[in-house]
Formats: sequence, structure tokens, C-alpha cells
Amino acid sequence: MSLYTVAKNLCAAIFYPRYRIKVEGKENVPKGGPVLICSNHISNYDPIVVGITCPRDIYFMAKEELFSNKIIGGLLRKIHAFPVKRGMGDRQALRRGLDVLKENHALGLFPEGTRSKTGEVGKGLAGAGFFATRSDAHVVPCAIIGTYKGKEPLRVVYGKPINISELKERKASAQEVSDAIMDEIRILKDNKE
Repeated sequence: MSLYTVAKNLCAAIFYPRYRIKVEGKENVPKGGPVLICSNHISNYDPIVVGITCPRDIYFMAKEELFSNKIIGGLLRKIHAFPVKRGMGDRQALRRGLDVLKENHALGLFPEGTRSKTGEVGKGLAGAGFFATRSDAHVVPCAIIGTYKGKEPLRVVYGKPINISELKERKASAQEVSDAIMDEIRILKDNKE
């Protein structure tokens, strides 16, 4: 059993009862091939919640600062995380993300790049559009609905893969594709609240 599976099972045993997590749309995540999971971002716990609710193992980009400690950095790498320098075009992280998709894995992104202070879905950065247009990945929107403090269950909803073929055909910018992805996340969230 891999460390990823052990960590996923352990976190699931803690997080599901603690936040009464309800999951919808798992069947929308393709079982094979490259997948780009794009979620809104409301808490530091989001990568864990997306990781335990998604039926696929997910590779996440994580801020470079988390890898400065050798023990934590080593552990993060073993559970499929890799570093990204925030606030600049990190070519190495972009290449690594494309490699993850070329290897038919699932890449998890929070396109907003930072947590929403209001809980509203914000504007996405161009990175999600970059990966969507430069790969053959299915793009699956994900909405985390609720709070980690409320009495209501935390809901995680996976939408149907987004058809971006028209955007690719007309060579839409990475930002335009990211905007389209964020619109789908927003629709998922608004329809389920």
C-alpha cells in the first residue's frame, strides 16, 4: 500500500466525520487518462478534502515554502505534491504539471491561487487555462460548498468535464480558458447552495 493511500485513508477517517462531508458527482471524474481537477479555494484544508473525495490519486502543486523543511518536503513529494513559486511563471512547475498529465495522472489545481476570504468564487489565474490548452486532459470542475466551521455538512461537488474544444480551436488565451473554468465552478456552487 502506497504512502498516498495510507495518508488518504487516515485523512478520510478524520475529515469525513469531523466536517460531515457529502460528495456528489464522483462519477464525473474519468477513471483513466489525464484529468485536470479545478476547484475553488476556501481553506488550507481544501487539498486534503479534494484528495480524499476524488476517486483518482491527485498530484497537487504546493507553494514552494512548504518544501523548505526537508522532512515535510519529503513527505509532500511522497504524496504526489510538487513545489511552485507563486507570483511568477515557474517554468519548472509548469513542465512538471504537463508531465503529470502526459503520464495520464490527475492534476489538482486551485486556479484562484489563494484562499477566498469571503467564500465567493474569485478570478482564476491563467495556469489552469495553460494546462487545459497544452494537454489532452479532461477538465473537471469541483466546488467546495460550506465552511469548515459551520454546523452544516461540507459539500464537495464534481461537475461534468468541461468541453473546451471550441476555445482550443479558436486559440483562446490561457486566461480566457481559466475564466471559462471558473464560470463552471461558480455555476456548480451557485446551483447547489
